[in-house]
Parts: sequence; structure tokens; C-alpha cells
Amino acid sequence: MVEWIVHEGLLEYHEAVAFMEARAEAIYNGVAEECIWLVEHPPLYTAGTSAKAEDLTDPDRFPVYTSKRGGQYTYHGPGQRVAYVMLNVGKRGHDVRKFVHQLEEWVIATLAEFSLRGEIREGRVGVWISRDDKPKTATGQKAEDKIAAIGIRLRKWVSFHGISINVEPNLEHFDGIVPCGITEHGVTSLVDLGLPVTMDDVDVALKRTFSNVFED
Repeated sequence: MVEWIVHEGLLEYHEAVAFMEARAEAIYNGVAEECIWLVEHPPLYTAGTSAKAEDLTDPDRFPVYTSKRGGQYTYHGPGQRVAYVMLNVGKRGHDVRKFVHQLEEWVIATLAEFSLRGEIREGRVGVWISRDDKPKTATGQKAEDKIAAIGIRLRKWVSFHGISINVEPNLEHFDGIVPCGITEHGVTSLVDLGLPVTMDDVDVALKRTFSNVFED
């Protein structure tokens, strides 16, 4: 059984980390169910284990938290659905690569519920949207924007941290960092792409697609 929790209102980041660490330990000890926790944060930046100092371009804009998840700098804020994923990867095959791929598949399947084609790219973390409505890049490539981020940590083979999907955040808030260390591409959201999608809509899609990816 996987417990689903939806947090109402904006959750402080340190409170989220404390909950995840305690829940992951409880899952490992067999005294709590696996958990998907759906939250929103106030505006903040987090630095993953691969973050580079020069990628924090406006350190005074929002609070900055050092995170033990994988990845580089990420923005979280209102209008972005963060799904913290506390699953027993040990009991799911001890395969970290497969688990990350499942997270990517989950995001892509969720976006497909809104007729969006999310894609992954070699050498780039997260899920991307090709932008036929934008000019090509300086190198002649099709423009692409990031719509979802992925960053996890495992402790005793239990995962925490997870994914974030841009529903309707203030995209200007991403300007204070180089998201995931990538300068040549932008960020987008479901609403930015012209889809009148609410947070509740995204939650329904996340729940509907989860079992197809993780339980089959």
C-alpha cells in the first residue's frame, strides 16, 4: 500500500525534509507505509549535491537550502506541484537506474493526460517540452523548455525527495538560478503552454498514472 497525502497551503522546506527523513526511516523499519506526499512550497532555491556556486545568480532573492538530493539548483514555489516520493526501492528490485526511469515515465504519463508530449534528453535531468512556437536556438536546434525536475536520495534503499511539475508558478522566479546547470534552454509550465490546468487536475493525473508505472 502507498499512502497519498496532500498538504494544504505552503509548506516550509525544512519541515518537508524532517518529515521525509522520519518517514523513510519508518518505512525501512517496516512501521509505516510507503508514501507520496504532494506539497507546495513558498519561493525558495535548493542546491543538490552537484550544485555549482556560479549557478546561483541571485542568492539574495529567495531563501537557499542545501539539499542532499541529487542534481543541481532547483526552484520551488507556489503553483508548482512537488511530489515527494518515499518508496522502498530495495523491495522494488534494488535498481536505482530503473527507479529514476520510472519517475521520468510517471511525469511523462501525467503530462500525457493533458495531451502534452514530455521527453527526456541524454545528459539532461528532468522532462522537456519541444517548442514549435519558438524560434530555433543559436545552434539551429528546436527550442525546448523544462517543465519538470527530478531529484532523489536513497537511504537504506528507501527514496525521498522526488519530482516537481510546473503547473502555474511565476516563471520569472527561475531567473535567480541556472536551473539544473543548463543555460541554453528555458522553463515552462502547463498554464504557460495554454492549458487551463489546476493543481487538483495534476493531482488526479499523478494518482491515475502512478500505478501503471510503478505497480505493473
